[in-house]
Amino acid sequence: MKPDMFRKPVTILVGLGFPAEIRSVIDAYRHLVEWPVSFRDAAHSVVLKACQAALRGEIEAETARGLFSAFAEKHKLLAPERSAIAPFRLGSDGNPHVQ
Repeated sequence: MKPDMFRKPVTILVGLGFPAEIRSVIDAYRHLVEWPVSFRDAAHSVVLKACQAALRGEIEAETARGLFSAFAEKHKLLAPERSAIAPFRLGSDGNPHVQ
């Protein structure tokens, strides 16, 4: 495994609510660089610097992952856990309004 890879991806919601898996420090860094300037705050600065430090090998990738995950949670970007999503069922006729 590459040194910048996360043990477990951080799944965030992007665009119109589509899930995206952030699997590495470079993925997190790219997301942060693309973050709108008007929404940047102290938390953004901290996690961006942590990603830069992890890319230079100064801190562990998992440390950057933890900070990125906290940033995503603060900004309500974390996707819900798959087990928390109710399964969708169709009726035998394809009707989503099962009775």
